[in-house]
Amino acid sequence: MTQEALQDGSAGRETVTSVLRACQLLSHFSADRPVITLAELTATTGLNKPTVHRLMSSFVEAGWVHREHTGAYRIRMPVFTIGAAALAGFDLRTEARPELEALAQRFGDTAFLMVPSDAGAVCIDRVEGGKPMALAAISVGSVLPFHAAAAPVAMAAFDPEIRRRVLKGRLEAFTEETHIDPAALASHLERVRTEGISRSQDDYLRGVSAVAAPVLGQYGALVGTISLGGHSEDFAGAEGEARAEAVRAAADRLSTTVRASRL
Repeated sequence: MTQEALQDGSAGRETVTSVLRACQLLSHFSADRPVITLAELTATTGLNKPTVHRLMSSFVEAGWVHREHTGAYRIRMPVFTIGAAALAGFDLRTEARPELEALAQRFGDTAFLMVPSDAGAVCIDRVEGGKPMALAAISVGSVLPFHAAAAPVAMAAFDPEIRRRVLKGRLEAFTEETHIDPAALASHLERVRTEGISRSQDDYLRGVSAVAAPVLGQYGALVGTISLGGHSEDFAGAEGEARAEAVRAAADRLSTTVRASRL
């Protein structure tokens, strides 16, 4: 066997060992123990402190784990990568489909299921209602910015890491109604979180309004959103409130299902 082959084999074993160590770290988090310090992880795993810190830093960067201001680690869902969002969304789509169909049939608008990713809010399913307005601009696979449209804004309101990134980043104006001032957007996100429902009017597409509510998993972690979009005039007054309450109820039911599945 050549020296190069020996080196490749050694590198492969090291890669596998790192993966196993990483899995070992995550296995210590549970419903009874969602937050663990670096010292506790070091003590319980038997790994040295630099190794634990390096692996956990990788998880933080990937979005799997959140590091709190105290330095302790908290498990996070969903993972902020497009690939993981697709994997997480498979069962989510199946469970959410009846809710989307019911909303679209009741109001005639287009219902959406979206999940967060590094790039933005990803649409993983949609059901069109009977009204002639088809939101072709937002299809399965579309990625929306977190500061515009009801569903992405709901994600920013209910996930601290997304909110932090959005408020630090560039806020592009899509219409005259888009939030482009960080302070104003921060206040809007607080209102959304307090009310539990996100409302948008002409802020991403002119003439289009929407309502969205978060789907929350274990420990209140953001998993995705259910939203309803259509003609702006249909989302005002009592009709708008009826849509908001229906979307909120649908998201609450899906959240209960998600928590039962421990997603």
